[in-house]
Amino acid sequence: MRYEEKAKITIVRVLVPVAVFICSPILLIAGAPIRRRYLRSIYRDKAPLILEKERGRVSVHWFVVTSSLFAWLCWPTESLVRLISRRR
Repeated sequence: MRYEEKAKITIVRVLVPVAVFICSPILLIAGAPIRRRYLRSIYRDKAPLILEKERGRVSVHWFVVTSSLFAWLCWPTESLVRLISRRR
């Protein structure tokens, strides 16, 4: 999406939290592995950038990565994974 496409950006800003909220039961149970895999696929080698300021483009993934609701729902399993990994 281009920065100038204000309507599309507004729609994405509204729909990303709705989609995250719908997936909230899954994220509360298995959020850490899902979030790690998602971030790994976004930031892998030769993946398109999620934010290109020079070309004026922003990806939908940018709204998901910066979503505090997404991070907050993955927090319980993230802390559980850290606790288990410390005991090993």
